[in-house]
Amino acid sequence: MATVFVAVGIALILYVAYRLYQHLFPPPNINPHGKYVLISGCDSGFGHGLAIELDKQGFNVLATVLFPDSEERLTGQLSSRATVFCLDITQQEDIETAYEIVKKKTNTLHALVNNAGITKTGFIDWTSCDFIRETMDVNFFGHIQMTKTFLPLLISRRGSRVVNICSVAGYMATSGLSAYACSKFALEAFSDCLRREMYQWHLHVSVIEPGFMRTPIIDEYELDCRNLWAELPEDIRNRWGENFFHGFIAKIQKNPFRSNAENPQKVIKAIRHAVMNTAPHIRYRPGWQSSLFFFPLSMLPAWLADFFFIKTKGMDAIPTGIYDQQD
Repeated sequence: MATVFVAVGIALILYVAYRLYQHLFPPPNINPHGKYVLISGCDSGFGHGLAIELDKQGFNVLATVLFPDSEERLTGQLSSRATVFCLDITQQEDIETAYEIVKKKTNTLHALVNNAGITKTGFIDWTSCDFIRETMDVNFFGHIQMTKTFLPLLISRRGSRVVNICSVAGYMATSGLSAYACSKFALEAFSDCLRREMYQWHLHVSVIEPGFMRTPIIDEYELDCRNLWAELPEDIRNRWGENFFHGFIAKIQKNPFRSNAENPQKVIKAIRHAVMNTAPHIRYRPGWQSSLFFFPLSMLPAWLADFFFIKTKGMDAIPTGIYDQQD
């Protein structure tokens, strides 16, 4: 037993020493001059802020948006080096057009930031397969197609990188987010495979895993739940009952992580490091929610995590159909 404690102690000392060395002697950043970065989902949130930040740093930003109004607005916020254009990553034709736009400007991409995404909420019994498929198309398959399409431009030079914007939901699944968590778990696995397959090409692959951040997505969460409930077939609503649903909404409103959502600049700073640093991390967990709470929680026995999520997600309310169950 003493040997085990000694080994653990040595490991902790070495880890602390390594982190201290990283803090005191950080690897340098690259020179952004002449380097192109392609970012999807720049209409708002992380993508919008990142495009502005990397443009200020001196990169040639290729920012894609979904809506034409966003194209005009973002163009006015960037320098003449930047290019803003519309792209729906679920449409192969759009991706091929995007490739032609990028190829006319450069034969080498320094970074691809797969940021576009949607958050669709609802219990599995409330959602259809099409509901889940739509989430997977945007959050997973769209990023796969983007990565495969632009991979030749990325590996044409050593040191390029792919940065995939994931979530705590990529390592900790919870009730009400099955479609979203499935897409993020899949993106995590894809990132690991890509990183290992591209090792000899010296292509860096990083994953960003934030918790709740103050972006438009969290403001829409409750409304999305209400809209989904209103559109459910009557038999499903009767099975769960209005009391359960209102309890679920009350838990959303009181969720301490949602009400204490963090500054999205923490995520933008992490992505910037993944894009600019000569030694990007494999995983970034920006903010206290991801690094200090959810990740440690994911390491605990499953029954403890189950207890926590049942108490915080409204699952302690009783669905009406429970009373009709047979023994």
